[in-house]
Amino acid sequence: MLEARTVAVVGASPRPGSFGAQMLGEVIRSTAGVRVLPVNPRYESIDGLACAPSLAALDAAVDLVLLGVPNAQLESQLGAATAIGARSAVVFASGYEPARDDAPPLVARLAAQARAGGMAVCGGNCMGFWHVEQDLRALGFTEAATPPRGPVTFLSHSGSAFSALLRNRRGIGFNLVVSAGQEFVTSVADYLRYAIELDSTRVVAILMETARDPEGLRGALLAAADADIPVVALKVGRSGRAKELVTAHSGALAGEDSAYQALFEATGTLRVDDLDELMDTVELLASGRRAGRGGLAAVHDSGAERALLVDVADAVGVPFAPLAEGTRASLAQLLDPGLEPDNPLDVWGTGSDTHTLFAGSLGLLAADPGVAAVALSVDLVEEFDGAQDYVTALLEVAGATDKPVVALSNAAASIDAAFAARLRAGGVPVLHGSRSGLLALRHLLQLADLRAGVVHDAPAVNAQRQQYWRSALPGAAVSAQDAARLLADYGVPVVAVARATTVDEAREHARRIGYPVVLKTDEPEYPHKSDVDGVRVGLADETSLVAAYDDVAGRLGPAVSVSAQADGRVELALGIVTDPQLGPVVVLAAGGVLVELLADSTVALPPLDRARATAMVDRLRSAPLLGAFRGQPAVDTTGLVDALLGLSQLAVELGDRLLALDVNPMLCGADGCVAVDCLVVPARQQ
Repeated sequence: MLEARTVAVVGASPRPGSFGAQMLGEVIRSTAGVRVLPVNPRYESIDGLACAPSLAALDAAVDLVLLGVPNAQLESQLGAATAIGARSAVVFASGYEPARDDAPPLVARLAAQARAGGMAVCGGNCMGFWHVEQDLRALGFTEAATPPRGPVTFLSHSGSAFSALLRNRRGIGFNLVVSAGQEFVTSVADYLRYAIELDSTRVVAILMETARDPEGLRGALLAAADADIPVVALKVGRSGRAKELVTAHSGALAGEDSAYQALFEATGTLRVDDLDELMDTVELLASGRRAGRGGLAAVHDSGAERALLVDVADAVGVPFAPLAEGTRASLAQLLDPGLEPDNPLDVWGTGSDTHTLFAGSLGLLAADPGVAAVALSVDLVEEFDGAQDYVTALLEVAGATDKPVVALSNAAASIDAAFAARLRAGGVPVLHGSRSGLLALRHLLQLADLRAGVVHDAPAVNAQRQQYWRSALPGAAVSAQDAARLLADYGVPVVAVARATTVDEAREHARRIGYPVVLKTDEPEYPHKSDVDGVRVGLADETSLVAAYDDVAGRLGPAVSVSAQADGRVELALGIVTDPQLGPVVVLAAGGVLVELLADSTVALPPLDRARATAMVDRLRSAPLLGAFRGQPAVDTTGLVDALLGLSQLAVELGDRLLALDVNPMLCGADGCVAVDCLVVPARQQ
């Protein structure tokens, strides 16, 4: 599809301004040695090309069919394409038809047709693709005559963003741009795997609504990480309203945002929040320079704008590098009296000898071992008294160091196009605005650590344990006793617990476990026991146990659990949630009855290693409570990390058998962590 040499254009037209004319005109403009075959029964020739009445009438093998026909004709024309052995197609129409009782949806029928014929399909409801490197234009709309060639691949579920990035004015060039549309057959994962095999690809940008091939996408993102090709992802559909809009637009669920965040972290993918951040990040990464260890160093010509940058950097989490004493001493000799040799650095004094001032200070900062990247943060505006010195200084310093050197404009609207073009031509990225530019720099600084956290290999599976629990987990509720056995089998510490359906059984279990004990309802219709007053704690003797049983069993039913009383300074919640798109996700949250109110949680896709499990703990907003606090000793976080690793292994081996697993609370203290309650919700078996 992407390297087609024979292209049939169904619906080609000579009528100016028509979709058929635009589609044909674009593929004719390709310079890839493409043979173009117009197809339309109304015409004998178009633009000097013989026009066939149908696909069946063509006398050549066809690599790619462009289907410029309405929804009502898609099925017949795609069928005709498969009948002649066409290898691929672009479907521009949406594939919508009113619901029918006598047939599957049109989209499903089209996908089945294409797969049966072994065809790749771009779309439907797409703008097509432009293999810029080869200048193959399979487009339904007119684009620029001169291809914006470069090292960036852009894969988009948005046709408008597809066009917007192609027409950018900042010099970002592409080797491949794809409007993937609804991905009837061929997915973003497929395009990504193709892109990372191109020698020219330095960075891939993805604007996505959903993952229609989640497993394939995860594998492709990991392959990109292996190839050291950064992927910058803009995932839309975070809010509830946005999810509804995505579903209405694409016909697919947007998915839970936390699960996508876990996917991006697990695969070393850089996540951005809007198109400005995406553009700045892509331009910065496309320059090819990577940041080593350390922080940012910035040079300013304004004290107020320096303070602004510090405010924004603090808000978005960009660290400034502490300067070595030798760097400070050299800067002090360069600066006017009264200016501090600090980072970020304000160099503006009398303004004399601007070039020496900026080139010297930028060069000294770039040479500092603690500096990973250098930015000249100024208003890159047209001036009449020395602005050229900014440009010249940046180009000189960039040419003398391997570290990233960038221009960071405080206001995108004021950037002088000529200055920006000179800098970009010299390999210096120009970032458009304090916030988006600093976010791009944060991504650059974090890239190495993000990649280091990627776990490629799944842990070994304990086949005997896996088979036992796959058979033992029912399709209905799981008792507290069996839930505790499940956790213990995966190395998660759990209190002793037993199930009883009579008061005599409850007394026997309590004697064996040892007082004090906790009694809880174990009736399956009450998964959240505290909500129905189904928990009694601190039962110190048989008398209190019997009274608790009579009360709870009398109101809620005879089944109860009896467990050991446990103590812990901090309550946490651990668990597994199965996302309908991305599969099982490991969750860690502030726990107890306030878990939903506090909404302090972090998630990760299994498998986890110790570093990623530790990072989950560190990301909790309540993580400081795990340290020594008001005379209390620090929590044993090693045991907590071990528990997360156990849940990760459980998710690897049994994730497809679970809808959810909720350990709440996990009581954590200086002596370790222990689960005192666990809810297991099995997946319904087909």
